[in-house]
Amino acid sequence: MTTVDIEYCVPCGHLSRAEDVQHVLLTTFGERLDSVTLSTGRDGVFVVRVDEKRVFDVAEDEYDVDEIVRRVRSHL
Repeated sequence: MTTVDIEYCVPCGHLSRAEDVQHVLLTTFGERLDSVTLSTGRDGVFVVRVDEKRVFDVAEDEYDVDEIVRRVRSHL
């Protein structure tokens, strides 16, 4: 099974983004995922990892929920 971790910056207020991505991933992939966890971070971080491999980093990519879903799908 696949695990997804969403690391988000607490001081930056990325919690709502992290929750939105978590909800979409769970709704889209359901039982195909072992877990979708939220991890707190700092310094503007918003990173999505699939099985510990980074698939999205807001420092390098424009935030787009649909693109994040596509990238996660490619790892399933």
